[in-house]
Amino acid sequence: MMNNTVKLLDVVALIVDLPQYNLWCGQVGTVVETLAEGAAFEVEFSDRNGRTYESLGLRPEQIIVLHFEPISPNEKTDMITA
Repeated sequence: MMNNTVKLLDVVALIVDLPQYNLWCGQVGTVVETLAEGAAFEVEFSDRNGRTYESLGLRPEQIIVLHFEPISPNEKTDMITA
């Protein structure tokens, strides 16, 4: 199983639409705070100039950690369905 443990400063992507915040599946943000002992995370969404346009608490099942390095072939990936 691929480790999807969310940590401070992880780059994450939404896997749900949040129209009430004008955020959509696939938008990328950064974890800036761990909330409720890891039950939720404050994720900051910024524009190309680094200005924050939204910051909100999200549950782990609403985001996926993005990986920028190869993952070991011994690890299996979880399938996500929407």
